[in-house]
Amino acid sequence: MKVSVVTPNYNGVKFLENYFKSLNHDSEFIGEVIIIDNGSTDSSLDYIQNNSFNFPVVVIKNDENLGFAPAVNQGISKAKYDYVFSLNNDTEIQKDSIKSMVDLIRDENVFSVQAKMLQADNKKLIDDAGDEYNLLGWTKKIGENQDSDNYSQVNEIFSSCAGAALYKKCVFDEIGLFDDNYFAYMEDVDLAIRSQIYGYRNLLDPDAIVYHIGSATSGSRYNEFKVKIAARNNVWTVYKNLPIPLKIINFIFLFFGFLIKYLFFLRKGFGPTYLKGLKEGLNTKSKVNKVNFKKSNLKNYFRLEYKLIINTLKFLKK
Repeated sequence: MKVSVVTPNYNGVKFLENYFKSLNHDSEFIGEVIIIDNGSTDSSLDYIQNNSFNFPVVVIKNDENLGFAPAVNQGISKAKYDYVFSLNNDTEIQKDSIKSMVDLIRDENVFSVQAKMLQADNKKLIDDAGDEYNLLGWTKKIGENQDSDNYSQVNEIFSSCAGAALYKKCVFDEIGLFDDNYFAYMEDVDLAIRSQIYGYRNLLDPDAIVYHIGSATSGSRYNEFKVKIAARNNVWTVYKNLPIPLKIINFIFLFFGFLIKYLFFLRKGFGPTYLKGLKEGLNTKSKVNKVNFKKSNLKNYFRLEYKLIINTLKFLKK
């Protein structure tokens, strides 16, 4: 069973050699690699053109940086295979990881499988083993900076990080692709919420190992671009996915969540930027498509709310 690897690239030529070299180790499971180039001005396209690989490489050229979500969607739409492996360009994948993920995703109730992402500069520590989302509207990397050995079992997770996740292509036809409006940040959490509303599960595969450099394209952990876009996207995520009853029930938690985040970013020097992001999200919420409420999904909404509560309690205990 082969997969389509989908990777956005923006001025990432310095990562491509190791990226392709690692994929060559798993080439028997790769039907194609689709590179979506977001208007790179470095020699990325020359590198791809002037080298040979153990699998077909398809290049989609954009004239400008459309962002992560639109680029991945272009790749998904082009993909020929049943499974789509969304993979960042600043990664190296360990041999047999793709096979391991395919074995898990064959379950009809599974939408995505997250690889265990380790830090490239300290391969014993977790970079991301999936993402959590809670009542406060906060996302959190599972296992970040923890020992990799602590995550050795297959677990259900709230959201797969799209930096290294295998998705079932047919489910995209049911729940929709990544939201193009997001550009970047939280597009995978939004997708995960939709998958759960439709009754699907997301899993962590501890035997699929991906080494990740991190913040390679957008820079530091906190900057004006990230803070503003993430704040806007968080507003959209709540607006489009939660039906009115859940918005009412969760309002007080969301209010304090956004307030605390504002105070946090105020101390970091990004308070006004964060508020601009929230304002933009509220003023432009009509741009995003709300998930249609269906009575048949009612039990899935209860399960979603339960997971939000559990994730909040887990956060408060730490």
